[in-house]
Amino acid sequence: MPIRHLSETMINQIAAGEVIERPASVVKELVENAVDAGATRVEIATAGGGLSLIRVSDDGAGIAVDELELAVSRHCTSKLANGIDDIRTLGFRGEALPSIGAVSRLTIRSRTDRGEAAEISVEGGHVSAVRPAGANRGTAVEVRDLFFATPARLKFMKGERAEASAVADVVRRIAIAFPAVRFTLSGPDRLTLDFTATDDRLRRIAQVMGAEFPENSIAIDAIREGVRLEGHVSIPSFSRANALQQYVYVNGRPVRDRLIASAIRGAFADTLARDRHAVAALFVTLDPALVDVNVHPAKADVRFRDPGLVRGLIVGAIREALAGAGIRPASTGASAMMGAFRSGPTSYGHPGPTAGHRSYNPNFRTAAGSFDAPHSFHRPLDKGFGETAQAAFDTGPLESADARASAAPVATETVGLRLGAARAQVHENYIVAQTGDSLVIVDQHAAHERLVYEALKNALASRPMPAQLLLLPAIVDLPEDDAERLALHADTLHRFGLGIERFGPGAVAVRETPAMLGEANVEQLVRDLADEIADNDTVETLKQRLDAIAATMACHGSVRSGRRLLPDEMNALLRQMESTPGSGTCNHGRPTYIELKLTDIEKLFGRR
Repeated sequence: MPIRHLSETMINQIAAGEVIERPASVVKELVENAVDAGATRVEIATAGGGLSLIRVSDDGAGIAVDELELAVSRHCTSKLANGIDDIRTLGFRGEALPSIGAVSRLTIRSRTDRGEAAEISVEGGHVSAVRPAGANRGTAVEVRDLFFATPARLKFMKGERAEASAVADVVRRIAIAFPAVRFTLSGPDRLTLDFTATDDRLRRIAQVMGAEFPENSIAIDAIREGVRLEGHVSIPSFSRANALQQYVYVNGRPVRDRLIASAIRGAFADTLARDRHAVAALFVTLDPALVDVNVHPAKADVRFRDPGLVRGLIVGAIREALAGAGIRPASTGASAMMGAFRSGPTSYGHPGPTAGHRSYNPNFRTAAGSFDAPHSFHRPLDKGFGETAQAAFDTGPLESADARASAAPVATETVGLRLGAARAQVHENYIVAQTGDSLVIVDQHAAHERLVYEALKNALASRPMPAQLLLLPAIVDLPEDDAERLALHADTLHRFGLGIERFGPGAVAVRETPAMLGEANVEQLVRDLADEIADNDTVETLKQRLDAIAATMACHGSVRSGRRLLPDEMNALLRQMESTPGSGTCNHGRPTYIELKLTDIEKLFGRR
């Protein structure tokens, strides 16, 4: 078959297949062009999920009459003033408009400050002549009958509602990055979105992510070796069932980056359950020369020159912020609590451990301050507390409930503390405490599990891990690149108890393994570590395995459900929770306590 030149129309249709995946891709390209043009107002309208109509209008700088034809030609752009290594705009390839025009009916109408208004049309790749038009300053782009020129693509589109939802998600993601720009999205596909302009980034985040996010979030602001991370992440008790509420930006560009997503997940690894995800809006700022945004035609992916630096910054900054935030529950209202009371276990609470978790080790002591007498958890308890005072309320035996209230008056200074003063133990698992303006219910097993886990982690971090010497070194054959990467991280791995060294070309010898791992599958462990170093330039896999063992030890070493506690013991637990970072959730990600504000309780009873 002879080699021949492709037609211009075919070239544009191939490019469109790379750039234009669905209607949301068109909206992304057009809105980015509007922002790059300096617009302060961007209006988007769609119909048929964007397949029938997409219209994007802005009040930006506009396109000069003599440049309209260039605007719909491939590889023509105004955005690479400083070269491919210094990209400071959202768009730069010069392929969006010709690609859109190759598969749709495209009309562009524009006017600059001093020029006349004009328009140009492209239909299935065929460009019309430039003609005069009436328009205000700025640009209006109209896209009709998307993919009419490539009908096979239409078979891969989802329903109109799904496509409209994807369009809305694109608008939200761009709107967060540019709070000074007003964005509106309207049309028969959906109710109007209207994000008013503001000079407060957190206010824009609240417009997009919901008014409850700011009060359930923690500010992030960290810098390392010229890379800055800003934004907000949710507290662990405010989470979602998927990661769709994670908005990430690199130099103002919305991205879906696997490394950053992994870093967020790693930062919350022992504070969220596996099926829960943090809510986040994070902004990474660095020298454009240190990040490649030219990885994919749709510009959705980026590649960092030093991925380990970026990942370490994100994980470290989030963990430090979580530790500094202290103990915080997710804010709740009366309606949310009513739903929780009606529907049983929810995100605000969880069932207690099963009968198989009833064992208790009376000799286990936490490394971060044991509950010593009179705050001891280490002596057998035969009775509850305040049973004489409680007897006045008894109406008969209750097999499923066991509440003991303290007869002693509550100290004012204790009530004023974050978790207040313990007042009762219910069902031999839940501590009921009173603060100045709320009622707090603590899961004693989950709470103590977190305390023990944090103590174990601190012990692991404060000294090298104990290692066990293998009788015979384990020789693991690997690709040469993987073996070299492992050798470069040998010192770090040794600190975790894994003794590793080169053993000729394409192999490593493992002489020691962490004692906590027991009889580990050495070959699989080494291969997993090599894969992670290749992806992220870290050795988090080994640390995660050690943390998982620490979590198991904490679970079996913590105070159990069904254990009766004295007032001093309960108050000691509350005080240590207040001083322990991350104690709002157990190491499985479940909440350790819930807080019901007095005002909300009064609403439930119709007092407000």
